[in-house]
Amino acid sequence: MLLLLLALQQGPIPQPHLALTGANVVDVTSGAITRDVTVVLRGGRIEWIGAGPAPVGAEILDVGGRYLLPGLMDAHTHLDNLAAAKRALATGVTTVRSSSVPAFQDVALRDLVKQGYVAGPEMLAAGVFVTPDLGETALADARLGPLMNGVRTPDQLRQLVGINLDRGVDWIKTRGTERAGRPDTDPRQQVYTEAELRAVVEAAATRGVPVEAHAHGDEGAYAAVKAGVRSIEHGTYLSDSTLRLMRERGTYLVPTFSTLYDLLEPGGDYDDPVTRARALHMIPRARETIRRAHALGVKLVTGADVGYGPGSITRVAHEVLRFTELGLTPLEALQAATVTAAGMLRIENRTGRLAVGLEADLIAVEGNPLENPVTLQDPLLVISNGRMTLNRLVFARP
Repeated sequence: MLLLLLALQQGPIPQPHLALTGANVVDVTSGAITRDVTVVLRGGRIEWIGAGPAPVGAEILDVGGRYLLPGLMDAHTHLDNLAAAKRALATGVTTVRSSSVPAFQDVALRDLVKQGYVAGPEMLAAGVFVTPDLGETALADARLGPLMNGVRTPDQLRQLVGINLDRGVDWIKTRGTERAGRPDTDPRQQVYTEAELRAVVEAAATRGVPVEAHAHGDEGAYAAVKAGVRSIEHGTYLSDSTLRLMRERGTYLVPTFSTLYDLLEPGGDYDDPVTRARALHMIPRARETIRRAHALGVKLVTGADVGYGPGSITRVAHEVLRFTELGLTPLEALQAATVTAAGMLRIENRTGRLAVGLEADLIAVEGNPLENPVTLQDPLLVISNGRMTLNRLVFARP
């Protein structure tokens, strides 16, 4: 709270007129690299990319031959506080999509970042989870009182979606199946039917808001795709028929594959003997599903599925690297974290690539990410919406 009050008193964080010189620019659409160029930022946007000196009046920052590329996108987060937003930025993430938070903190974060009072990734907010049992989430809004005993009928689902929409969310998050991270649930078990999920999709569509659906199991995922969701989250046990339907309908898959290793390994956001054992059979199935999805032409998008808390260990850079291990080329894996993610989020006309006129969301890394994706794990420079949030170029190798 003190940090927020200080930020509000000091006014918006400046968006400097900045010239990044000596940069190798990565084109994430084609894989081309333009070497030794200058990238000029002004007013939060990319003003110019090309050879030649920096313009008069611009602050100069020598990138020293490092590689510039768009900021990474985390399309499945539970980020709900200022410290977490700072941690996300430090990993090179400049755009996140919320996948539910306890009490609309994502909406407030989105607005504060947009106004420039908080340095953070751009937030696409999903508000509270459209799920059968709200639990403590009922405290998020007094209108949730009548839903405390369950959100199961189409009318109840529409009511919960409506409360989210009234709070100004950008996405709706619902579920097709149970969770994997709780020892008392089976992630394959279907939760909502196709008709119930369609009620969610249609209610959200009244204000043009897309829907993301948590679904590990195949039946729940198939119902969600048939109902018209824009993305399936996790998708561990998807069949070829569901994947083909996703390809036909343009439904994206956000597998959050790296999070399964968090289930397996001690520490992190998950640490339970039951979920640890469960991960041993989920990881091989998810690995197989991602390979089949890629072969069938389903679009893959990165998501870390963490809240960027002090104990969180999963990162988008891990997901990019694991995608390459599962058969994607380094370019395809990087696209999953940039331009493909932007397409899913419907923000491709303003971010997701480095081009004149787009938002100044970019990172610098030491090596070529198309040759060595590991380099994404150590961003040396992070600029989000034209605001420099991290500069570790001094630590780069000469």
